[in-house]
Amino acid sequence: MDPELTALAASAATAVVNELATTGWQRVQTALGELWRRVHPERVETVEAELAEARAEVLDARRDGDAESERGLIGHWQFRLRRLLAEDPALAAELRRLLAELEPAPDGTGTVITMNATGSDGSRIVQAGRDVHITETGR
Repeated sequence: MDPELTALAASAATAVVNELATTGWQRVQTALGELWRRVHPERVETVEAELAEARAEVLDARRDGDAESERGLIGHWQFRLRRLLAEDPALAAELRRLLAELEPAPDGTGTVITMNATGSDGSRIVQAGRDVHITETGR
């Protein structure tokens, strides 16, 4: 396979798995379904169902801090996308367009922040994606 298509499949797989962990995951499901429809229309429902399952898996992996499972999902979708591109290299333009849509905007909007924290023994955890102002009142 063309090294450029291999790199495209790798980048797209990473972006797809990352997007599955967001509230916008269904647009990826629809977009990939459309790519499969062009080559294997009989497999669209299966691919869309597999993406829904992958969403649950990536959410579980992130909740559990299981980076290996997430890497496995990326590898799985990279393999699937490589096979699809090998069957129809013209899909590369559509996959590049999807990848561009999934990239965070230059102004920083759309950036995904993942935060994990564990507290014990009465500890207090504060996490925020922006400013936090905490004022202590008498204890």
